[in-house]
Amino acid sequence: MVHRDTSSRTVDKYLMSYEGRVIAVRRHPAVLIMPVGIVVAGLIACGAAYAASRVSWIWWLWLIAIGYLVWKVLAWSIEFFLVTEHRIMLISGILNRNVAMMPLAKVTDIALERSVAGRMLGYGEFVMESAGQKQALRNVGFMPYPEQLYLEVSSVIFGTIDESPD
Repeated sequence: MVHRDTSSRTVDKYLMSYEGRVIAVRRHPAVLIMPVGIVVAGLIACGAAYAASRVSWIWWLWLIAIGYLVWKVLAWSIEFFLVTEHRIMLISGILNRNVAMMPLAKVTDIALERSVAGRMLGYGEFVMESAGQKQALRNVGFMPYPEQLYLEVSSVIFGTIDESPD
């Protein structure tokens, strides 16, 4: 069973009165690797610059990198991939909220792609095809526990057909 984040009211305010959450997850924390790398590289660069010049204002530059990391962590914490009985949504944005949506009836195919890094760290990318239309929700990267989530999303979209022998 996929872990569902039930602690956020962020998701519920985008649901219609007759909809219920089937799946609601945050993206994998690996989405934060680049901002963390920028902070570490900034620390090393500022440390080297300070050691060479003894100019203390250089540390203010590192605070910009820390601010960028804090912004990315906040954005990650309120971004959700949501599946209801009727549609798929990706809710994102701190100051400007963005809700990308695709009706389940329009989804014709869903694929799971996993890079080497994704297999090592435990994330994947969903690629959704719709009935000949360009959609805002075509690629959704950094999905956690991808195989399990892929099976659950597929069963919601295409229904569960039990073809096992009796």
